[in-house]
Amino acid sequence: MKLGGKLGHLTYSTLVHPGDTWDEMWHSLKTYVPKVKERVAPKERFGVSLRLSAASAEQLINSPRERAELKAFLDANDMYLYTVNAFPYGPFKNTIVKEQVYEPDWRSEERTQYTINVAEILAEVAPDDVNPSIQSPPLGFKPNVTGPEVEQAFARNIRRVAAHLARLEERTGKTVTLALEPEPYCYLETTEETIAFFQNHLRTQASLEELGRDLGTSAQGAREVLRRHVGTVYDICHQAVEFEDIAKSLQSLADADVPVFKLQEAAAVRMPEVTQDTVDALKEYSDSVYLTQTIEKKDGRLTRFLNLQDAFKAFENDPGPREWRTHFHVPVFLEDLGPFKTTRFAIEEALAFHKATPVSGQLEIETYTWDVLPEHLKTGDIVDYVSREIEWVRGQLE
Repeated sequence: MKLGGKLGHLTYSTLVHPGDTWDEMWHSLKTYVPKVKERVAPKERFGVSLRLSAASAEQLINSPRERAELKAFLDANDMYLYTVNAFPYGPFKNTIVKEQVYEPDWRSEERTQYTINVAEILAEVAPDDVNPSIQSPPLGFKPNVTGPEVEQAFARNIRRVAAHLARLEERTGKTVTLALEPEPYCYLETTEETIAFFQNHLRTQASLEELGRDLGTSAQGAREVLRRHVGTVYDICHQAVEFEDIAKSLQSLADADVPVFKLQEAAAVRMPEVTQDTVDALKEYSDSVYLTQTIEKKDGRLTRFLNLQDAFKAFENDPGPREWRTHFHVPVFLEDLGPFKTTRFAIEEALAFHKATPVSGQLEIETYTWDVLPEHLKTGDIVDYVSREIEWVRGQLE
């Protein structure tokens, strides 16, 4: 739904629902989203964030009938598509995902073509009054980025997609954007690393000249294409886990002219004081199909762990005062989880910054972990839960 002033659009991610195949996503879209709309925006157009796997995108690309059916459904229900989650390439529900969620990464033809397919779908289905975005991974899993040749491949494929998006705009009039999402333990992880990739790989003179040759334009024209079509998803949860100052982080992106195409509201688990009781309570969260990247702050230094179990071992070997923040999405309206806290404070800081100085035209709540949350955090059914999150975020901006 459209928020007031320049605050942009707000919705929730349908990644929370079953959607690994188009049949699953189509069923979830028809089953849950109209109920959420009726709860939070009964008399307004309601924006939709659609999860599309690579298989779903390929099916839609090859089926004009299903694309027309999707558009007709959205129109009939006073809804509109403004963003697609094209981060998980394959299955994401009821299977062990872990670091495979980043594969195939951005050096691959598969990731590139998948993203192009999603762009074509958005250009046809999204309305004329929005510039739809594609949410995409942070290029690759950091341990797999083994040298400059990998970084060069990332940049080359991003340029290819940017060129496609520029031609798509010429052909359809739709400005589709690609938004890379920094995440702990990935090549794009911190705000500083994200800015560095844009400056040192995408916006170098050699890179701009290569894109310019592809598009038949100058280096300056290529720079404008990149600025128009390639930016970030700013997941507040991820940068809070990194112990970043949220306001400074957002300001640094603005200062570096790196667009935030989507501001994502999500909260992580926070343990201000780690004790054995904390560790015992956290074990309920550690056996997850997803990564539980954990960053420890001890004696002023940050240490990164890929999963909670690794942090547990470090604590057992060397007990003592420290703070942990763990990448496990929890309801955005919660601040206290009993034995520990959440990073809801970071969402409040980001939304206050956005309210004063709008940083993105698209907002999205992404708590996709409903099916793996501990039972005591599941209040009501999924529609209750999603609606309460939307109402809380909207309340922060009113």
